[in-house]
Parts: sequence; C-alpha cells; structure tokens
Amino acid sequence: MTLLSRINSPADLKGLSSPELKQLAVELREFLISTCSQTGGHIGAGLGVVELTIALHYAFETPRDQLVWDVGHQAYPHKVLTGRRDRMDSLRQEGGLSGFLKRTESEYDTFGAGHAATSISAALGIAAGRDLNGEDFKVVAIIGDGSMGSGLAYEGLNNAGASDKDIIVVLNDNEMSIAPNVGAMHRYLTSVQRNPLYNRLRSSIGHIFEHHEKGAIHDLGALMKRWEESVKGFLTPGVLFEELGFRYFGPIDGHDIDGMIETLKAVRGFKGPRLVHVITQKGRGFPAGEHGEKWHALPPGHDPATGKLLAASKANPNWTSVFGKGLAELMEEDPTLVTITAAMPSGTGANLVQKAHPTRFFDVGIAEGHAVTFAAGMATQGLRPVTAIYSTFLQRGFDNIVHDVAIQHLPVIFCLDRAGLVGEDGETHAGLYDIAYMLAIPGMTVTAPASGTELIGLLRTAMAHRDDPFSIRYPRDASPDLVGHARDIAAVPYGTWDLLRKGRDGVAVLAVGTMVAEAMTAADALAGAGLDVTVVNCRFLKPVDRELLIGLMHDHRTLLVVEEGTVVNGFGAYLATIVEQMDPQVRVVAHGVPDRVVYAASRARQLAQCGLDAAGIAAKVRALHDAEALAG
Repeated sequence: MTLLSRINSPADLKGLSSPELKQLAVELREFLISTCSQTGGHIGAGLGVVELTIALHYAFETPRDQLVWDVGHQAYPHKVLTGRRDRMDSLRQEGGLSGFLKRTESEYDTFGAGHAATSISAALGIAAGRDLNGEDFKVVAIIGDGSMGSGLAYEGLNNAGASDKDIIVVLNDNEMSIAPNVGAMHRYLTSVQRNPLYNRLRSSIGHIFEHHEKGAIHDLGALMKRWEESVKGFLTPGVLFEELGFRYFGPIDGHDIDGMIETLKAVRGFKGPRLVHVITQKGRGFPAGEHGEKWHALPPGHDPATGKLLAASKANPNWTSVFGKGLAELMEEDPTLVTITAAMPSGTGANLVQKAHPTRFFDVGIAEGHAVTFAAGMATQGLRPVTAIYSTFLQRGFDNIVHDVAIQHLPVIFCLDRAGLVGEDGETHAGLYDIAYMLAIPGMTVTAPASGTELIGLLRTAMAHRDDPFSIRYPRDASPDLVGHARDIAAVPYGTWDLLRKGRDGVAVLAVGTMVAEAMTAADALAGAGLDVTVVNCRFLKPVDRELLIGLMHDHRTLLVVEEGTVVNGFGAYLATIVEQMDPQVRVVAHGVPDRVVYAASRARQLAQCGLDAAGIAAKVRALHDAEALAG
C-alpha cells in the first residue's frame, strides 16, 4: 500500500515521520502527473507546491484553520490531501471535481477562486469575520508571485498590514504566473535569491551559532538579529512587507518539508500580519526537467513522460492562433499597431506578435485594468493598441474601459479570446458577459466574427476605425475555416450584416459569431422538414445594420436572436429595444445562455445544455413557428 492511499484527510499526515512525508511528496507528484495526463488541467502550479501543501496541512489544524488559495491553479495537491483523491479522475468533467476552488465541493475550500489576487482580501475578510464572531482560528492566504502583479493584491496587503489582524500570507515565489513574470515586483523578489553576499552571510551566521560557546549565545543572538535587520534594509525583499505592516519570514526553500513545517509552526504561534516568503519551482518533476509556460496547463490525453498529445488533432487552427498570426501580419503593414496582453502571451496568441515584433509587444502582468489604461495612454500618442485579454479577465477592467477609453473616444481595439462557453475550465473562466458590458458602453463598436477569415477582416475594419473603441469576440475552439494570409483578406464593411439564407417562412434567425454555423445547420435540417427560414450573420452587434434590419422586419414577424452570451442584457435584449421603436408589431426573441451558472463540461455539452447547438436552435424555431401559426 502506498503512503498516498492512506491519506484521506489532513489528520492522517500528523502521524507520518519526516522520511514518510518526503516519500508522500514523491507519490503525490507522480499521482498528479498520471491523473492530469488523462483529465488535462492546470498542472504546473500544483506540482510546484506539493511540499508546501503538505507542510501547510501538517502545521495548521485544517479545516478549523482556514487556507485561502489564490486562483486555484495551485490547489490540486490540496484537493488530493483533503479527501478527494479517489475523485481526481473526474477533474474538470461534467459532474466532477472543479479545476479550481469551490466552496460547495469541500469544507477545506474556504473561498472559491478562478481569477488571480483574491486571496489576501478574502483572507482578511475571513479574519475580520472571525474576530467579530469571537472565534479563534488561523487564516492563511497562499498567493503566487505572479498574482503580486495585480493591484488587488496590494489593496489587500495595504489594508491587512494596517489592520493588525491575525493573518498569515504565504508568498509562493516561483518566478512565473503562466508566462515568466514581469515588472518591478518580480525583480524585487528575485533579487534575494540571486544575491550571493546575503546568502553567504546568512550561512555564516548559522555556522557561528553552531560553534559558539553556549554562554554567549544570547548576546550574540541579539547582535546578529540587529545585523540581519539592517542587512534586510538593503539586500532583501522583506523590507517592503515590513513597511506595509507585516512581519517577514524568509525566503525559505519551498521543497524542504522539514524546514517549512518548522517555520510554519513557529509563524502560527505569533499574532498580527505576517508573511512567509517561499521559493518553489513551478512544474517541478514534469516533464523531463522542463518547467516553461507550455506546462502551465495541459489538455487531456497526453504522455505523462513528455507532455505530448497521444493523438494529434487534425482540426483547423484554433481562433487564438488565427488571431495571433493574422495580427502579426497586419503589424507588418501598419507601424502604429502595438499589442498588449496581461500575462497571457500564448493564451491569447500574442506570443506570435512578441516573436515577430518584440519592440511593439507589451506584457503588463496580471493587471487587466492597468492594461486597458496603459493602452489608452498609448492611443493618445497616435498608436493603435490591440489589447488581447480573455473575456472573463477583461471584466476586471470594465471601469477602465468606460472611464479611460470610451469617455475620451480613444481608438483602443479589444480582442476578447475565450468569449462564450469555455468547457472544462468552467464557470470562473466563461466569457458570457462581454456582449452585455460592451453594448452598454457609449461609442463602443461590438463585433463577433463567424469565421477566422472574418476575424482578420474585422481587425482590418478596426484599424480603419479611428474615432472610438472597437471590440472583437471569439471563442475557445477551432476556427471553422482555414485562414490565408492577412494581406489577402479585405476589411469587413463597417456596420454590415450578411444575409446568408433567404427563407419564405415567418421566422428569421439572427445569429451572432459562433452561432452562425449552428444556425445554418439548423436551417438545413428545418428545410428538410418543410420549414424555410432566413439566417443572418450579425457580425456587428453595435451598430446594427439598419438597412438589412428594415428588410427583415418587412418580411418576418419574428426575429430569433441566437448568441453565445448571457440572455440578460445581451444582443437580443438590445435589438428588441431598437425594433420596438421601429415597428412594435415585430417580435424579437432572445435565445442565449440562460440566467444561471453554467458548470464545467465539454464545450459541446454546455452548448447543448443551453440550446445553442443546431438541434436546440431548430427546436426553438419550430416552437416559434408553431406559436405564430396558432396565433393566426
């Protein structure tokens, strides 16, 4: 029987010896690699915190003591040690374990997270609630150094340090978030790891203590403590956190279980804000010693020894790579184009721009609001910033879009990857709200291409639109077409729709982006059953194509809007207000993602659940047609 098979809760760790804890770390790492090779998932961060997770659960009394994990990427070992080992094969699957933290999944998941830098603020809130309730337990926030590029982390640190609350922050410093970290904080944190003088002096202190006569240890200890405090001021990152009100401990080796347990037990006994700086290696143990960006997350079905897919996909290129390649080519034509991303160069395809145009590529770290305002500043200088950020993460920059871009009529181009349903990454990463929040912003052009070729065409359109911001949304999926060179793709005429199919019956399907192909498939199936419907590619959501809309209203009494976004305040709702003013006799029906949370499943399954596949669209059309017939 393996050691790991005997661990059903953190309480089972307490009886293990030091060698057994180290063996457990080996088994846990092997288990994660084997499991994620089948399920896929964000494996890199979890592999880096195996020893840290064991030490935390060993040193603290969880679940009474509450661990608040940042993002959730690093929580896979935590899931295994807290009674979910036998369910890990359901990771990121419908009805299975979430790929992130989820309060409804386990009492050990004290705060749900899928976005970065929430842990310190949440932990401080938990500590404040604890004190108001008159309870006594410890609260520990575990945050990666990549998240320290986010302003929210500093808001939490600033408030916590001034509060004098009993709270512990563990800073997991692995020099990476997804891509290698950027910015002044990254340089600040890594300076101590690479400072040979400080490390030699610390080693010398230990040597002196070990060999000095016992009678003089007390005086020597006081002297050395004063010396180390003075050295910290100019050689270590501790001074920043001390000035923020935290007692600083570290840096310590995050793969030394014994050292971490000793440190964490000591830190647990103190009061007030304290920060433990832990040095780890992201992706430790997989594969073949490589720990780069590509091992941050892996799809299911790969070789655990190499990370390579066992069955190569023959699908078309995904939207992300179409965007990156096309933008890099367009930047050859226009020297004013620049690209900005927020710690997601490969995730957004912007790494292709980085390679082709390194001086016009900017990764600002996990700081989406800053990315938007940074882009706005560049736009004032005559540049054309393309801001490539996932839809779900751009939610964090909403105020910046309104205040810093739209109100000033600055021509920033927003390219929203992962718009719509995202499959196994689940509810925290779904890009369901960008249609609603972009439509609400005055002057914002809102678009959704139906193909990769149309995506590049809309980028050309955006380049020529110099008066206000412009947004383009596209999914996490394969492009429905093979896309040629950008130089051969023309701009899409501004504000136009595309009539794809002219039907004779009373229902017209107005499809948005990814729904165009599904709507055409549905129309073909309906035609076989004798129902002939119109299908329109509504690639511009704002402004609408009023000329084509008037023609549709003349020939159809019902307009069915199909969109891969929230039905509440989406394009259907927006179009209904326009049509009601033009002809109140025409009915607009919105068909999108219902007003509920959509949990992890395959993307195809999620679309089917929401009625946004061809079968669901066809069923909706039939119901509307039958209702019209009954109404006479």
